[in-house]
Amino acid sequence: MWDFRECWTGYPQQPLKPSIYVYYITQLSFYISLVITLPFDVKRKDQKMQIIHHVATIFLISFSYCANYIRIGTLVIIIHDVSDCIQEPAKMFHYLKRHKIRDTLFIVFSVVFLFSRLVIFPNKVLYNTYYYYMELYQPFLGYYLMNGSLMILQLLHIFWSYLIVRMLCRFFFCGTMEDLRSESEDSEKGEEEMPQEKEDKKNGPVPSSPNSGGSYISKDTPLQLNGSSHLSGPTDSQ
Repeated sequence: MWDFRECWTGYPQQPLKPSIYVYYITQLSFYISLVITLPFDVKRKDQKMQIIHHVATIFLISFSYCANYIRIGTLVIIIHDVSDCIQEPAKMFHYLKRHKIRDTLFIVFSVVFLFSRLVIFPNKVLYNTYYYYMELYQPFLGYYLMNGSLMILQLLHIFWSYLIVRMLCRFFFCGTMEDLRSESEDSEKGEEEMPQEKEDKKNGPVPSSPNSGGSYISKDTPLQLNGSSHLSGPTDSQ
């Protein structure tokens, strides 16, 4: 399993199994759909990185299929899916407000992401495609295109790993978990304020209104709900 040199055994005469074909087409369709829906998604700080990631992934899947790099391509997809299948349930439990389960899944996701993207991917996949390939075959244009795209993915892995580590530090030391790619859900909604609300703010602060206990609650005062926070993983398409 760990001898990734088997990816080149019998190349280029490597048969394509129907299950791998379906897996490839499914992944390609998924990332194409992410590119199509990205303009309608919530705008985040790493949107440009997501576009680069999706385009590089679509190119790698298509090129590896055409050049019959099926085995190495399948490994790249699996390494990405290992952490993604944990991230999605974490998002589900966040929206269900099951924060303890969400936090546990996020910690597991972070460990799997960091290990798979910063350890397995460079040491097994990149080393295999950069160096071991040269021992067997002469490089051609596809060699540079493939490895260039894989390096783009690795740089994005490092960027998202940095964000994940920051989120983990904030969670362990401050007790809060926040998606560092966006300020908050409130700030996202604030971009969609009605023109009348913006005009009211220009005219002056909104007067406070008393609650049932006689105290005053200002509309500008943020509310903290038992340390609840916004969570969203770093590859919403890898």
